[in-house]
Amino acid sequence: MRATHNDNYQPARAWFITVLLALFMLINFIDKVVIGLVAVPMMAELKLSPTEFGWIAGSFFWLFSASGVVGGFIANRVSAKWMLLVMAATWSVAQLPIILSSSIAMFVLSRVLLGIGEGPAAPIAYHACYKWFPDRKRALPVSVVNQGAAIGVLMAGVLIPLITVHWGWRANFLVMAIAGAVWVLVWLVFGAEGRVADEAGSTQASGAERRLPYRVLLTDSTVLGVLVMNFMAYWGLALTLTWFPAYLQKGLGFDGLAAGRLFAMLTLVNIVCSLGLSWWSQRLLARGVPARKGRAVLASGALIVGGLMIVAVVLLPMPVLAKVFLLAAGGGITGVMFSLAPAMVGSVSPDTQRGAMLAILNSVASIAGVLSPVITGSLIQSTSGDIASGYEHGFALSGALLAAGGVIGLLWAHPERSIARLARGRPLTPALSPEGRGSKAGG
Repeated sequence: MRATHNDNYQPARAWFITVLLALFMLINFIDKVVIGLVAVPMMAELKLSPTEFGWIAGSFFWLFSASGVVGGFIANRVSAKWMLLVMAATWSVAQLPIILSSSIAMFVLSRVLLGIGEGPAAPIAYHACYKWFPDRKRALPVSVVNQGAAIGVLMAGVLIPLITVHWGWRANFLVMAIAGAVWVLVWLVFGAEGRVADEAGSTQASGAERRLPYRVLLTDSTVLGVLVMNFMAYWGLALTLTWFPAYLQKGLGFDGLAAGRLFAMLTLVNIVCSLGLSWWSQRLLARGVPARKGRAVLASGALIVGGLMIVAVVLLPMPVLAKVFLLAAGGGITGVMFSLAPAMVGSVSPDTQRGAMLAILNSVASIAGVLSPVITGSLIQSTSGDIASGYEHGFALSGALLAAGGVIGLLWAHPERSIARLARGRPLTPALSPEGRGSKAGG
């Protein structure tokens, strides 16, 4: 007999593990963002063109998606505790080529290895967190886990330029190798596996002892809609991490330290927006609002509004600080997608398949991490004269994709209908998803 969601729910212990997972994501995202924050001195020393740097930065994602999917399927059968430990240890080892070598090939090797180690990181962290909380209490803790990433970027914006000024840009990679090793030791002592079962009414509870074909899960309307939205959100994230610091310096004329502080400000806005919207979503669900409104519509609206704010940077004349503010606010609003996307996919997936589904969600989105830096680099390089306009065209493309993703989410994402259909083993395809068609279950 399955346990109810209250049997193993220990709030204090659950939040302690959430903090450790947030620290895990903090290191994860500093690892990601460091390459963007050392872009200017690195490109100068190695005499790299924007396109060449885009390839080096994008190499992180070459095997990121594949490792994420493989890791997700492993997570269906292996303890999340040990998977997280192995991943963090891999991150530390992956820093060594950049610390010890001047070869561009070794830089690429380092970033590829780091991508392999970090590919499953976010979905496995979410999966581990979900094991400590019932479904309706998951949005806020997962947002806290994500804010570990945001705080990492905030810290990076302040510390990496200082480290670069005093010890050179390579020293940042040594610091990250040490940070990863310390987290491994802490997690080895305090990490644990949650045992909370899912509450009645979810796909997990209604059919968790049986497995659904992945073709059924992956052709579900909500899953497809969330995949698209998450892809667009990740495009914007990869663009920000790779090119925003360089845009502040080369496009808008700020020095390295000022650019780092502005980048940290952008991250602070992201933290406030993402936590606030995630808290709002969780409050809506606690009041009985359907996940269609409390998660899907909220996420879709955030992508549309945030995307339009980013597009406005190119379409409307405005002062420099107004551009920075709009980019920060637009990115901050759309950041809620990284909390609500796994919550929606996790709610419609059987718990025995949730690790794989979250990994697929993250891996499909991370393909944007390969494309976004390179395409934006090409736009920058192809722009003659006004350097800032090349960066801004890249941001405008990102904003348009975000808004389009939000529209698709409004049309396709309907968690209650998906739960009802998947509980019977039937997919809800996009053609059936608009309001008023098909079953009205859960609606």
